[in-house]
Amino acid sequence: MSAAEQASAAGRGSAAAGAGAAGSGSGAGSGSGAGGRWHTKGWPLFLVTGSAGFMTTLDNTVVTVALPAIRHDLGARLAALEWVATAYILTFAGLMLAGGRLADVHGPRRVLLAGLGAFTAASLGAGLAGSIEVLVAARLAQGAGAALILPATLAALAGREERQRSAGVAVWMASGAAALALGPVVGGLLSQYAHWGWVFLINVPAGVAVIALAAVAIPGTRRRGRELDAAGAAASVLFLGAGTFALIHGGEHGWSSPAVLAALGGCAAGAAAFWAAERRAGDPMVDLRLFAVRRFTGGVVAQVLWGLGVNGVFFYTAIFLQGVLGFTPTASGLAFVPLALLVVLVTPVAPGVARRLGAGRTVAAGLVLVAAGMALAATLRAGDGWARLLPAVCAIGVGSALTMPLGSAVLGAVPEARAGVAGGVFSVSREVSGLFGIAAVGVIVHGAGGFAAGYSAGLLVAAGLVLAGALISLVTLS
Repeated sequence: MSAAEQASAAGRGSAAAGAGAAGSGSGAGSGSGAGGRWHTKGWPLFLVTGSAGFMTTLDNTVVTVALPAIRHDLGARLAALEWVATAYILTFAGLMLAGGRLADVHGPRRVLLAGLGAFTAASLGAGLAGSIEVLVAARLAQGAGAALILPATLAALAGREERQRSAGVAVWMASGAAALALGPVVGGLLSQYAHWGWVFLINVPAGVAVIALAAVAIPGTRRRGRELDAAGAAASVLFLGAGTFALIHGGEHGWSSPAVLAALGGCAAGAAAFWAAERRAGDPMVDLRLFAVRRFTGGVVAQVLWGLGVNGVFFYTAIFLQGVLGFTPTASGLAFVPLALLVVLVTPVAPGVARRLGAGRTVAAGLVLVAAGMALAATLRAGDGWARLLPAVCAIGVGSALTMPLGSAVLGAVPEARAGVAGGVFSVSREVSGLFGIAAVGVIVHGAGGFAAGYSAGLLVAAGLVLAGALISLVTLS
C-alpha cells in the first residue's frame, strides 16, 4: 500500500482519537439536570452524535486493511487503488464548509438526514461495486455525505446547555477514538473471513438505524432569510478540494508534478476567490468577523498546531514500530489501542476538570501531556519494547482526552446562527492541518541521516508545535 494511502488513513484516524475530534455547531435542545447529571432526553442526541462520529471515522480506517483484497478481486492498478483510499478524504474535506453553511441555512436536522442518506446509499454502492471505477465513485459520494454529517451533527449540539454540549462533544470524541482502535481490526476480520465489500456494507443497517433515531432526536428548525452564498461555497470547494488533493498526492507523485502544481494553483485561486466573495457577500458563508473572537480563533489555531504535530508523526509511528523496534504488524496495530482506550475512558472526566480549572488550563495541560509523550517516544531506540513504549502512548492518550474542552469552548464562542460553518472551519482545520503535518514531518524524516534519527527529530518538532498550541490555549481560552 502506498504512503499516500496510509498517510490519508492515519491522518483521519489520529484526528478522531485526539483533541481534533471536538468541533462546533448549532442547534437546540434541553439543559442538564441538577448536580451535573444530564437529562435522559439528551441521550438520543448523544447516541446520534456518537454513531455518526463512529461511522465516518471507521469508514476511513477500515478500508486500508481491505485494499489488497480489493486489488485482487477487481484487478485494480495501484494508481486506481490509491483513489479508493484517498477519494473519501478528498470530498470530505473539500465540501465541509459548504456542508456547514447548509446546516446554518436549512437547519442541522434536515442536512444531517440528507448526509446520512447519501452516506448510507454510497456505502451500499461501494459494497456491491463490481469495478474499481464504481468503487471510487462511491467513495467520493461517501465523503460528500460525511461532509454534511459532521457539521450538522456538531451543529445540533450548540444550542444545548454547556454541560450537555460538553457531554455531546465528549461522546463524539470517544466514538472516534473507538473507531480508530477498531477500524483495522474490523477491516482485517471482514476481509479475511467474509468479503471486502462488508467493510462498506456494515454501514447500511447502521445508517438506517441512525437516520430513524436522528429523525426523532433532533428537532427541526427553520432559518428564514438565510442564503447559501453560492459564490463562497463554490470557491471553498475549489480551495479545499484542490489543496487536499495536493497534500495527499504531493509526497507520492512529487510536488513538481503537473497534477500537483495544477492543484496548488487551483487552491491559490480558490482561496483568493473565497476571500473576495466573502468580503462582497451581504450574508457571507464564513463571517470573517468570527476570527475577531479570541476564543474561536485561539481554538482553531490550537487545533491546527495539534493537527500539524500529532497527525504528522502518527503514520510514521507505525513504520517505526515495525522497522526499528521489530514489532509484528499485529503488535504494531495493538500499540494504538491503549491510546484510543484512554481517550474513551478519560474523556468523560474532562468536562468536570474544565469546570474546576477552566477550559484554557485543562486544554493546555492536555497538550503539554501530549507533547511530553511525543518527546518520550523520541527517546525510543532499536530493541526497546512495550515497557518503554507504553508510558509515551498513555501520556498522549490521557493528554488528548483532556483537550476535549477545546471544542466546547469554541462552541460557546460563536452565534448559534453561524455555528454550522464555525464547526466546518474547526473541522477543516483539523483535516487539512493533519495532511499538511504528514507532508511536513515527512520532509524531516526523509531528510535525516536515517529513518530512526529522522523520526526522532520529527517527534521533537511535532512536540514543539503542540506546546505552542498549549500556550495559545492558555492565553485565549482562559
